[in-house]
Amino acid sequence: MSATFTVSAGVRIPTSLLRQRRGSGRGRWHRLSTRAASELELEVCVKASTTVPDRLGDCPFTQRVLLTLEEKHLPYQMKFVDLSNKPHWFLQISPQGKVPLLKLEEKWLADSDVITQALEQKYPQPPLTTPPHKASVGSNIFSTFIAFLKSKDPSDATQQALLSELTSFNEYLKDNGPFINGDTISAADLSLAPKLYHMEIALGHYKNWSVPESLSYLNNYMKTIFSRESFVKTRALHEDVIAGWRPKVMS
Repeated sequence: MSATFTVSAGVRIPTSLLRQRRGSGRGRWHRLSTRAASELELEVCVKASTTVPDRLGDCPFTQRVLLTLEEKHLPYQMKFVDLSNKPHWFLQISPQGKVPLLKLEEKWLADSDVITQALEQKYPQPPLTTPPHKASVGSNIFSTFIAFLKSKDPSDATQQALLSELTSFNEYLKDNGPFINGDTISAADLSLAPKLYHMEIALGHYKNWSVPESLSYLNNYMKTIFSRESFVKTRALHEDVIAGWRPKVMS
């Protein structure tokens, strides 16, 4: 008889199903790590896809948490939450109705900063901490991307502001790369990469804009991280990213 595990939602999952492929559609719980099923312990509430049933949605902050779990080789389960129709059980553990949410030591933690820091403290190996003087590298890219995406005035400075931030980051990588902390991937990369992924898809779709080829170090950085196994496992579908940003573009 297959061993079973009971999770907080009352779902009992046989070991044989814990290795199911992502997107198989068998229930709402999916296992994406590679450790033995007997070690399964972490639960994560994530945004559900709005385009395909039983798939991960388009939240870059949730992907940051999932990337941390993947890079630390921690076993986890995702529970998909329809943010347009939030279930009662979810609002009970997340009064603000936001994801990501991770259960650690019987306590639900919110906010990707809080969650990733808690994971680093409890599971320090492999280390992902970014040195303080490097932690803010590239941190202005996301806000300038959003400003450009929302802009309806071709003559404003939003495109140039984004290009300036990307150029600065490209120069940083040229001198310090291939990752923000040099040769090894760190927390700062896991925070920035999902935002760059959203930037690439959303600006390509809504603005017909892409990162200039002249920013070769940035392009290589994106290509390297986007093809990383942990990223491929946790990325949103292009359709979800496009749909997710539509309200901001249309507002």
